[in-house]
Amino acid sequence: MNDRHENLFTQLQAYREDILLVLEGITAGQAEIVPDKFRNNIRWNMGHIYLDQYLWIEALTKEKLPVPEAFRTWFGYGSTPADFTEETPSFNELKDLLRQQPTCLRKAYGHRLEEEYPPTEMGMRTIEQVLIRTIFHEGMHLQAIMDIRKWL
Repeated sequence: MNDRHENLFTQLQAYREDILLVLEGITAGQAEIVPDKFRNNIRWNMGHIYLDQYLWIEALTKEKLPVPEAFRTWFGYGSTPADFTEETPSFNELKDLLRQQPTCLRKAYGHRLEEEYPPTEMGMRTIEQVLIRTIFHEGMHLQAIMDIRKWL
């Protein structure tokens, strides 16, 4: 793995640790609250962050990824906790998944970052480009979590 790729995974890990740090001190009960003027709660944002990285890799590579099918319904774009009709992963389960994901991504894709694929709808052709995009997206949801936390 070259220096640029090492740096990408270092950043991915660091940003994920930032999210986990923000989640410290939040209880499972607080993670369920959807404050007025918000559509989702902290737990939904956690699941969405986890799912989004895999969805974009899947969209690019067309490979089935290790995400339970129900995650797409629970945490996909446009979903909301108000739509949950069955038990979803707990706050602590989602924290564990978020904690493990950067290592899983490195192991699965660290050697494939520059493989070229037909472009996604956003023009991304490599897993490296997808991960850069998902880091930005993760930052947006980190801000959403911090905004919700202010209302708790």
